[in-house]
Amino acid sequence: MSRQTISLLVLAAVLAILLLLVPDVLLTVFAGILLAVFLQGGGHWLAARLGLADGWGVGLFLLCIVVALVVFGLAVAPAIGAQVDELTRRIPQAFETLRDRLADYSWGSAVLDRLSPEALASSESRSAALTAVSSTFGALGNAVIILFIGLYGALDPGVYRKGLTLLLAPSIRRRGDEILRATAATLRNWLTAQLMAMTVVGVLTAFGLWFAGVPLAFALGLLAGLLAFIPNIGPVLAIAPALLLALPDGLSMVLIVLAIYLGVQALESYVVTPLIQQEKVSLPPALVISAQLLFGVLFGILGLALATPIAAALMTIVGLAYVEDYLGRESPAETADARK
Repeated sequence: MSRQTISLLVLAAVLAILLLLVPDVLLTVFAGILLAVFLQGGGHWLAARLGLADGWGVGLFLLCIVVALVVFGLAVAPAIGAQVDELTRRIPQAFETLRDRLADYSWGSAVLDRLSPEALASSESRSAALTAVSSTFGALGNAVIILFIGLYGALDPGVYRKGLTLLLAPSIRRRGDEILRATAATLRNWLTAQLMAMTVVGVLTAFGLWFAGVPLAFALGLLAGLLAFIPNIGPVLAIAPALLLALPDGLSMVLIVLAIYLGVQALESYVVTPLIQQEKVSLPPALVISAQLLFGVLFGILGLALATPIAAALMTIVGLAYVEDYLGRESPAETADARK
């Protein structure tokens, strides 16, 4: 067995063991890499146009992000924050309305029994609440780790890329570096397409709900835009609070809200995303849904959120390293044997 094959097998075995033992760590690191790709891509774009080194470009890009967040915080965030506070206040009222309506049906009584205070105060529910609190603090810690991985990875990506290629046999290190660069480009293109689609979803949803007279339209639009990061699943999660808020105004308002979300989702899925991905990156929808299902079941909400970029990265690696380099270089003798 050649050194090339052994180095690849060792690397694959290490990744497989880490995935089995500490999958959350690998997902957190991948999220940091995704952030690093975003920051490095924006920094490189600025550096190329201003004649700066990439490191200075990343710093300038970070400064632009901070300034944009400060301007947003001063100009828009107070109004959005007030709407978010109002949204959190109205959601329990909407649940009460839903509860009253369910009580009119025989099957609704069984549902209400499961939502009763006694059921919610059970030991299982208390355990679930404690798990949710600990998960929240864990998520905050992971966010800090992701931020630092992203910053260090964006400022000097060559160091980490070189470290990975050193794990390969010398004869395939150049090709390994090319595959890593191609994977980073795929992730960068996916991020660009996804951010553009998220912006379109958020803006169209907010203005559609505002035009229809739905309360807290811009807070709901912001939520829809953020959840659009998770393709296919995110829009389903985003529509739930809007339907709850529309419920007190009757069935007609519920249908209007449903039509707005379905219309925006159809526009994003069949017009915006195909046009963007035609120039950026294209992923088969069935593969995206399958990856989301698999990673969601195995690794929870973080796996669900990162399933699509992981699938994009794996498609690039498999396409270059396996399909092109291995299957595409079949020897003449093997081809002749297959034709017999």
